[in-house]
This record gives sequence, structure tokens and C-alpha cells, in this order.
Amino acid sequence: MASGAAVTLDRHLLVPILLADLWLLGYHHVVSTFTRLCFDNHSLRRYRFLVFGLPLVIGAACLAAVAASGVWIVVAVYFYWQWFHYARQSWGIAQAYRRKANSALPAPDTFDLIAFYALPVAGILSRSAQQPESFLAMPIRMLPMPQEIAAAAAVAAMALAGVWAVKTALLYGKGRAPLGYVLYLLSHQAIFAMAYLVIRDITVGWLVVNIWHNAQYVLFVWMFNNRRFSAGVSPKARLLSWLSQDGRLAWYLGFCVLVSTGLYWAIGSVLPLFFTLPIFVAYQIINFHHYVVDAVIWRRAQVKDALEHA
Repeated sequence: MASGAAVTLDRHLLVPILLADLWLLGYHHVVSTFTRLCFDNHSLRRYRFLVFGLPLVIGAACLAAVAASGVWIVVAVYFYWQWFHYARQSWGIAQAYRRKANSALPAPDTFDLIAFYALPVAGILSRSAQQPESFLAMPIRMLPMPQEIAAAAAVAAMALAGVWAVKTALLYGKGRAPLGYVLYLLSHQAIFAMAYLVIRDITVGWLVVNIWHNAQYVLFVWMFNNRRFSAGVSPKARLLSWLSQDGRLAWYLGFCVLVSTGLYWAIGSVLPLFFTLPIFVAYQIINFHHYVVDAVIWRRAQVKDALEHA
């Protein structure tokens, strides 16, 4: 949120903050996924298609879409897909907080689910009604949305957030809602409201939620790997298990940043030699692959399998 405020006050800060986000969090965020896919033999055998086949399928689909409609279609798909991906990850993080608390907090009911997603939905409707013509300096076309519907959704989301706040405060007062869980849900509501409703610039709003999402994922994967290899260095995945031990978070982060820097530098330097394709589209092929992979590897059965074969 501080980054969003800084760029809003001084537009010249957009490029340096965006580059820092991409280099230190965004690229690293994508590479973190591959620690689940191919950093040990069991995972590589299990996810062989996700590693080698899926990128080709997604790449072909993106190239066909650009050839048929232009770059704007990939930009639009990315904007809507990342919104859904960010909201879904946030729900997963919230449930991880809830399960970890081991408290008397009841499982989320239908109201909790609706209240959680109401602000993200209102946000994307508001951004669609705004009809921006560009995003990240790329052309974009948004789905048509009447201003009246977007405004009504925003009012309803705020009302639901208010009811949720009262309900949660009562649970907290009874000692049934742990503070970490409550604060996380507050951050969810605040970030989506700021990124899609308060900040009018589509790129600056995206930057806010993107930094939040990237930092979440980087730390969540580290914690998963740390738990996965809690027994010590595993001969099945020596490098990853060594990096994932207590006290080695800086080594893990540094290694992922090093790998991601080399990967994205190679993409930016080598790809233009063979294709006259905007580098943005190449990056979205990687992002779309990441979104599909995440929908697979974080299912409970997949998580259980990874922990059992550590």
C-alpha cells in the first residue's frame, strides 16, 4: 500500500518500484513454483507434463490468440486471470491461518465465503466499468460493465465487510478468532479495496495487489518446503532440502533470485532472436503456466504426496 501511495504521489517512482517488484518478488515467485515441480526426482516424474508439455500448449494458445486478435487479448486475459488467481490464493492463505491456529474458530460458512470474495468481485467490476485503454503501457480491452452495477456491487461489498467485521469482532472477543487470522482477513479486504476501488490508475492498483500476492507466495512456499524437509537434508532433494532448513531463508531467497534473474534474462535476450513477439506476451506464457500449475500442485492430495515423499 505504501508503494501504491508513493507512485500515486510521484509517477516517476513507478518504474523503479515495478522493477524491484518484478526482480525481487515476481520472477522469484514464479521460480518458487518450480521448487515443487522439478527440484527432486519424484516431483519431476509426477509432474513431467506440467514441466515439459504444458508450456508448449499454453505458448501455442497465446501465439494463436495474438495472431487472431492482437496483443490486447493476452493483456486482457492476464488482467482478469491474475485477479482470480490472487483472490483464490488469498482464500487459501486465510484457511492456512485458520487451520494453524488450532482454536475454536468455526469453519467458514456461506456468509464468510461471500464476504471474502465480495470486495474482489466489486473491484474487478469497478475496473471493468472504468474501461481503461492501456495497462502496463500495453493496449487492453475490458469487458463491458455498466457503472450502476459496479457501484451497487461496491456498496454491497462494503456492507458485507461491515457485517463480517462485527461477526469477527464478537468471535475475537470470545477468544474464538486468533489475532493472526483476523489481521490477515483485514489485510485482504484492505488490499483489494485499495487496489481496485480507491486507486483509479489500473497499473498502480495492480502494483499494490501484485506486491502483496508475490510476497505471500514466496514466503508460503518457503514455509511449505521448510516443513517438508523438517527432518533434515534429504538425499532425494539435496539442494532444495539444504536450502529449506531453519536459518537458511536468506540462502533460499538468494538462490531463487539468482535462478529467476538468469531465466528471465535469457528469455529477454534470446527469444527476440527467433520471434518478433512482444516480451510481455512471453512473460504471460510463463504466468499462465504458473496459474495452471498452482491449481494442481496445491490440492490437498498433491501436498500430502509431496510431504510423504520428502
